[in-house]
Amino acid sequence: MRGLWLAAIAAFLLDQWSKFYVFGMFSREMVDRIEIAPPLLVFRRGMNTGINFGLLSDSSDAQRWLLIGLSVFLCTALWIWARRAFQLKIERFSAGLIIGGAMGNVMDRLIFPGVRDFLNMSCCGIANPYVFNLADVFIFAGAIGLVIFGTEKKRSKKPS
Repeated sequence: MRGLWLAAIAAFLLDQWSKFYVFGMFSREMVDRIEIAPPLLVFRRGMNTGINFGLLSDSSDAQRWLLIGLSVFLCTALWIWARRAFQLKIERFSAGLIIGGAMGNVMDRLIFPGVRDFLNMSCCGIANPYVFNLADVFIFAGAIGLVIFGTEKKRSKKPS
């Protein structure tokens, strides 16, 4: 389980540091957009009070607390599942990325009205209007890791 906790702590700290650093740059420069490698990578200030892609972003305080509670519940359930069933280090590492990323977004919701987003990526003539953060990247990478490397299905299909 050590790998899970190391991944979770690293993902959480990297996410929080990146938000602190980039939002500090926005404040110092007094801008809402910083072009890093346009259009591939642009930092744009964003505050998501809903879920993915701003869905359900009515900004109510009850919804904010509901999303915090749901995130904590799901992270706890994932930790219990990992503790009971995961045998591979990559499974525990993937679960740690999800937990660390989710807790990074929970921290934002505790301090701010929503989740601070700043990454915007576009390519090949397609302008992406959405912004996200490193926590979202960690959650997505962890989920993909569990799908690809998860052994639950492999263990349940024992030969007769």
